[in-house]
Amino acid sequence: MSYPVTSQPQSASTCYQTQLSDWHTGLTDCCNDMPVCLCGTFAPLCLACRISDDFGECCCTPYLPGGLHSLRTGMRERYRIQGSVGKDWAALTFCLPCALCQMARELKIRE
Repeated sequence: MSYPVTSQPQSASTCYQTQLSDWHTGLTDCCNDMPVCLCGTFAPLCLACRISDDFGECCCTPYLPGGLHSLRTGMRERYRIQGSVGKDWAALTFCLPCALCQMARELKIRE
């Protein structure tokens, strides 16, 4: 016995929505990880190179124009962290050591 076809198969048009998260630590939570805090305070370029390397980029990326901004934005995109390019720019321009420490802590937590 065969059954008549009463409806045609439909294409699966699924829209995936992933939830955005926040940074695991705040911008001013530098003292949560004292070695990172000290490195960010006294040797921020060394910390920036380590962040770049840990993120899978060349350690020279922070020395390129816009390199730190692209790292922070890339980190936000990879880990689906809320924010914007403007907020990334403001954090890196006005709070560079704090922003670097936040990025380093985030990489440590996500590893």
